[in-house]
Amino acid sequence: MVSLTEFSIDMSSRFSCGVARDTISSALTWFFWLLSKNPEAMNKIRQEVNKKMPRFDPADLDKLVYLHGAVCETLRLYPPVPFNHKSPAKPDVLPSGHKVDENWKIVISMYALGRMKSVWGDDAEDFRPERWISYSGRLKQEPSYKFLAFNAGPRACLGKKLTFLQMKTVAAEIIRNYDIKVVEGHKTEPVPSVLFRMQHGLKVNITKI
Repeated sequence: MVSLTEFSIDMSSRFSCGVARDTISSALTWFFWLLSKNPEAMNKIRQEVNKKMPRFDPADLDKLVYLHGAVCETLRLYPPVPFNHKSPAKPDVLPSGHKVDENWKIVISMYALGRMKSVWGDDAEDFRPERWISYSGRLKQEPSYKFLAFNAGPRACLGKKLTFLQMKTVAAEIIRNYDIKVVEGHKTEPVPSVLFRMQHGLKVNITKI
């Protein structure tokens, strides 16, 4: 038995440091937990990896469309930074009609936004990587103001591409080589913090394929 939180941190820390390492390890932990609850998605990712990337090559990561969709679904449902806040530079009026002053702080819940049926549809709370894939099998690009995991507009996260690179690299290599099952009875509880991580990590049994 191993704590996947610790394993994810070890893997991601090879590429990053500081806050980026913590957010990526948090996202990977929720990612593998979601896959443990959706074994069909796990099998689809493994088949995709074995077919489109028989040997690891970073250039082939863009071919892993279903894996990319699964990562996006994880970030939508369990954003590593669950809250953000904005302050207007001067008095303004929001699209909703609400007036805001320059000394106000507007708190945005990324967690709530990712689960709003008015934004994502009636299946907003479901883990469905297919929502990120078009009928032609290509990735669907959602507007940044809808998918706010990396902020939006001119203040979008500069590390977005690197984040996807790291998460897909770690996920592909683990899924290719191991079966992962969450320890029976293990409780997954989020920590009420600026970083959306699991209270006790994710305890799993790992079997070499």
